[in-house]
Amino acid sequence: MQELMRVKGLSFSYGGAESLTDVSFSVSAGDYVGLVGPNGSGKSTLVRAALGIIKGWSGSVSLFGENVLNFSEWRRIGYLPQQIAAFNQYFPATVEEIVSLGLISTGWSASESAEAVESALDLMDLGQIRRKLIGEVSGGQRQRALLARAVVNRPELLVLDEPTTALDPETRERFYATIGEMNKKMGVAVILVTHDMGMIGKYASHLLYVDKRLIFSGGFVEFCESEEMQRYFGEFSQHIICHRHSGESHR
Repeated sequence: MQELMRVKGLSFSYGGAESLTDVSFSVSAGDYVGLVGPNGSGKSTLVRAALGIIKGWSGSVSLFGENVLNFSEWRRIGYLPQQIAAFNQYFPATVEEIVSLGLISTGWSASESAEAVESALDLMDLGQIRRKLIGEVSGGQRQRALLARAVVNRPELLVLDEPTTALDPETRERFYATIGEMNKKMGVAVILVTHDMGMIGKYASHLLYVDKRLIFSGGFVEFCESEEMQRYFGEFSQHIICHRHSGESHR
């Protein structure tokens, strides 16, 4: 399997305090990685450092075999940052125009771009609201539009940072299912940042639990069977996480 991302010994300090310490992991083609941890654990910092968005970290990061500091093929990566920090709901653009922004760096022809936008709108079930201003749609529809923007360039690696915080439970479930289908049917590798370990355990092929350092790396079943994780979380908490979706198969 082609290696898409490799992070080795990544550490980062902010304001004199260590945010991340010696974190290492890799992501290969077809992987679905759930990056999990409590609030303030450094999950978003890790993703932003791995994508070269923030500087000043130590360690090494490569994307598609190339040092992140020299990487230029950003069309191969789709990225959805945290919604609250990244989006102005009064931005004067329609849903369709927001989606098309994901094609700026592709160099595709007009017909190729139109086909890609149409496909992304269909995938996220946004066709009926394509002409609406982005600030006029619901939070769930807005999040799906931003996801469509992240996937419109048909990335090989999709990185999603807390994508479900603004979604109601039904929309959240549908969102996870859509990402799962993209991973299985389209072969898109996924890194999804969340604090909801029970939910991501339904879909992810690999879990990374981070709390300023890498606490656990492995499958959901491995997590549930790990005596070390039982000691870390406590038997009751581990039981709640692992049996939240009892009766459903995990990857």
